[in-house]
Amino acid sequence: MISTDQNFINILKTAVYDVNPRELGDVNASTLISELGLDSVAMMEVIGVLEENLSIQISDKEVATLSRVGDLLDLIRDRISGRLPDPPKAPDPMPVEAKERECCDIASFPEVRNIKERLEEIERNGLRNPYFHIHEGTARNRSVIDGVEMLNFSSYNYLGFSGHPEVIAAAKEAIDRYGTSVSASRLVSGERQIHRDLEQGLARHIGVEDAVVFVSGHATNVTTIGHLFDKDDVILHDSLCHDSILQGIYLSGAKRIPFRHADMSELQQLLSRLRNRYRRALICSEGLFSMDGDICDLPRLIELKKRFQCNLIIDEAHSIGVLGPAGRGLSHHFPGIDPADVDLWMGTLSKSLASCGGYIAGSNPLVRYLKFTAPGFLYSVGMSPPNAAAAFKSLELMQRHPEIVEQLRQRSKLFLDLARSSGVNTGFSAGAAVIPAIIGNSIQCMMLSQALAARKINVQPIVHPAVEENAARLRFFISAAHTEEEIRYAVQVLSEELKKSRQSAVGSPQ
Repeated sequence: MISTDQNFINILKTAVYDVNPRELGDVNASTLISELGLDSVAMMEVIGVLEENLSIQISDKEVATLSRVGDLLDLIRDRISGRLPDPPKAPDPMPVEAKERECCDIASFPEVRNIKERLEEIERNGLRNPYFHIHEGTARNRSVIDGVEMLNFSSYNYLGFSGHPEVIAAAKEAIDRYGTSVSASRLVSGERQIHRDLEQGLARHIGVEDAVVFVSGHATNVTTIGHLFDKDDVILHDSLCHDSILQGIYLSGAKRIPFRHADMSELQQLLSRLRNRYRRALICSEGLFSMDGDICDLPRLIELKKRFQCNLIIDEAHSIGVLGPAGRGLSHHFPGIDPADVDLWMGTLSKSLASCGGYIAGSNPLVRYLKFTAPGFLYSVGMSPPNAAAAFKSLELMQRHPEIVEQLRQRSKLFLDLARSSGVNTGFSAGAAVIPAIIGNSIQCMMLSQALAARKINVQPIVHPAVEENAARLRFFISAAHTEEEIRYAVQVLSEELKKSRQSAVGSPQ
């Protein structure tokens, strides 16, 4: 390796450390880009640092082709030497006019054009757009989609409470009593008893002092994290955490440091090296991970939180109603855990609780502070009465019928066991409501989704850039309403169509 390459590697290591301060060890041309410990967001941040330091430009498409550090070195060397010109800023044949349009014409924004191009690529591959299909009626284990009844695995109505007669009746009664909107922020005149009932019910269910509900699950994480932390703080998050957590971190201005998925050793190393540099530290993890269906190591997270004097937030969007006795969540899934050891329990009302919105549960001081100061609560209308009533009734049903939660777990385990025995790559899934079938190619994944739809099975593809290209997948949401026969049929069809897809891929010209 020539000294120039070593200089570039040193620059790269410095850029990586600036974005994600961890010891990289030996890095050379054969080092895989994935071994740098960067998620896709952090990788683009590193590219930005390199562009600024080396006065070059690297396009997103070029980044996507990089496999090893040597690929990046070649790209940098060729760009600096002039053998490889900078990527065009705008592919429009009239660049000056295009640049002018990009300033003010939303249709000409590069990111807007990118979406259009991706949808056109779907059509060029002879595929239907798998998104925004109209469901007619309630989406449970079965759903009528574009006039066709299909076996449904794309709705997180985990316990079947959306559409439950008692939930519908509770929502209607709330409308009769309170109307369809509280028509104000809760602080000024939007408070209703159903809000208090729901918050107190959630707090008791989880096992903490209090809770506050927000009108949006995504906004719950964004406004809470963005409000409690700032530029003097550090936030460490599992690399597979939800976008709402990332957006909350960006809003806060805190230093963002991802750690490898479920890697508690790396988290400990990062905290050992960095904790004393910052005022506050927050550790973020999902309870049941929404893309991979595995469960975080809560006891270890609590241990590290206490040792390094951090705060801890657990996103229970997919684990409340799924894990623990009567769906009480992650802290009740693990024996001997005190729920109060987690500072912020975040969850959504749109999944097991059959409504819409989110919540933060924790101590009385935390909830009081958020209710009086968090922008996403303070400056937002209060939750609508029917939504609050539907969630509260679903919570009551969950507690009254723990056997429904147990049935969900049994159905999930059956699906996982059958899929694995059929050779389906289910990744890290623990068999708790969320089970991926990892395909590893976005186009192949969309073709497989379409093949299943032709056999009246609805399951959505999750493709790049939502996940890495080699992790493109079908994501199956299991419901307690699914029958054993439906589970067995779905896995059988999945296995058959996956084999056809693989044979077709092997036979296709390179």
